[in-house]
Amino acid sequence: MSTILKTLLIFSWIALCSFTLKSDAEGGIKTVVIDAGHGGKDPGARGRISREKDIVLDITLQLARKIKSEMPEVRVVLTRASDKFVDLDERSNIANRRKADLFISIHCNSLPKNKVSPAGTETFVMGLHKSDENLEVAKRENAVILLEKDYEDKYKGFNPNSPLAYIMLANRQNAYIASSLNFAGKIERQFKKHADRSSRGVKQAGFMVLWQTAMPSVLIEAGFLSHAQEEKYLNSEEGQDQIAESIFRAFKQYKEEVEEN
Repeated sequence: MSTILKTLLIFSWIALCSFTLKSDAEGGIKTVVIDAGHGGKDPGARGRISREKDIVLDITLQLARKIKSEMPEVRVVLTRASDKFVDLDERSNIANRRKADLFISIHCNSLPKNKVSPAGTETFVMGLHKSDENLEVAKRENAVILLEKDYEDKYKGFNPNSPLAYIMLANRQNAYIASSLNFAGKIERQFKKHADRSSRGVKQAGFMVLWQTAMPSVLIEAGFLSHAQEEKYLNSEEGQDQIAESIFRAFKQYKEEVEEN
């Protein structure tokens, strides 16, 4: 192991140990923070007829309404409820300040125009990427920090384009990995069962928006805007409702399971 790699792992471990964490799913699910990715000056992925920031906001608002309607005892907090730009660290800060029991970040995927686009859903948890493909997804989502003021100081020199930098993030969510994977699995199963979507599975990668959250957290890629048929689906009222309903059903299952134990 190289000296640089050893140093990064040491700093990652120190950061993990120095951060105050509450017990995994302590006291049940009382507060959930839902994060609509991108927004404002950051459009996210672009399709032929749509922008990621608009689709994920619509899905987020629908999901929030479903939870509030059927579970009025759960406090639902949105990182944004309109088309505005929110720094990545502020999204996790909102969840931490509200002492959230679960953090859900909603996105759409895309591939460059010169590549044949796959279709399907993916749900990520924080971890070290196990494939170049997972790393590329994390790079695309993390690139938003380049739009933030003083991002080099704020993120301690983190370079979203450096594969080595992701070693620093790998251990951050270890305290919640089991619960995060459990919830992520439920989401992907509901995408298949309720929405009849092609599931690309549960994956791990280094997402800055998940890095500092002190609770189980997932990042959902609801589909590919670079796939014409899937983009049309994600733009439809029916498609957005099915995606939101699938996430809601997974949330309901997860909440019931946590509160039974």
